Amino acid sequence: MRSRIVVLISGGGTNLQAIIDACKQDNYGGEIVAVVSNKADAYGLTRAQDANIATSVLSHKDFDSRESYDSALVAEINNYQPDLIVLAGFMRILTAKFVQKFQGRLINIHPSLLPKYQGLHTHQRAIDAGDIEHGVSVHFVTEELDGGPVILQAKVPVFPEDNADELAQRVHQQEHRIYPMVVNWCCTKRVTMAEEYALFDGVILPISGYASEE
Repeated sequence: MRSRIVVLISGGGTNLQAIIDACKQDNYGGEIVAVVSNKADAYGLTRAQDANIATSVLSHKDFDSRESYDSALVAEINNYQPDLIVLAGFMRILTAKFVQKFQGRLINIHPSLLPKYQGLHTHQRAIDAGDIEHGVSVHFVTEELDGGPVILQAKVPVFPEDNADELAQRVHQQEHRIYPMVVNWCCTKRVTMAEEYALFDGVILPISGYASEE
């Protein structure tokens, strides 16, 4: 039986689309049962509807506090009884109560090689620092912003002539490759979280996550 996935989005949903496409594979371990957005005009909602996936909009503007919004979001998510909650460009800082509720079942993708460049504007920050490599990390979500244990990273080169948009495009290609892979690992329980560690087949992963011999 496939694991049930709820995806949270705020925008275009390109990572959502990559996961939707992956779910079409016969041997994939999960299925998206709902997509929830805090913005009614998020194009990712259209992607979900085109794939016959349930959608809902819960606007943060309708709530007077972060806590009240997150309480409503928990209730909305629980309507779908998910095994995994996937943040795919969900531009909200989540409260500790929300994170604790779904601890170990909540993953995010962040456009940097964590722990470098937590927060925003990661591509420009990598360029400004003179980095020769940049990338993307998929990690479990904890109360520390972009600070949860890393499951998998992908690296891309940074060229001297790069601007932030060019570097972002290179990173996006890797995002679309690794996020569906990690979602599948979580759905099939190959990846789990214990204490403050990510484990792959029961083995604690290093700080940079799983490293294959590819």
